[in-house]
Amino acid sequence: MNEDVRLTAWVRGRVQQVGFRWFTRANALEIGGLTGFALNLDDGRVQIVAEGQRENCHRLLEWLRSDDTPGRVDGVTEIWDTPRGGYEGFAIR
Repeated sequence: MNEDVRLTAWVRGRVQQVGFRWFTRANALEIGGLTGFALNLDDGRVQIVAEGQRENCHRLLEWLRSDDTPGRVDGVTEIWDTPRGGYEGFAIR
């Protein structure tokens, strides 16, 4: 069963000022069916919230952990939850 979920991920490393949010949004749109956002945090991490089918959220998480991202990812922490809704598309904040 491929139920809808909410993925919140925090990406640490050299992930600001390298186009990381833009590429995250582009990948979310390419995967399709995901809504949410990517946000730079004051501590240098990027927070990603994605809602959609579990399989699609897993695909985005796999990309976040891959060597295909801009900059340098040192680690990704994630939590899974039920979707809250309220997003139109996938935004860069």
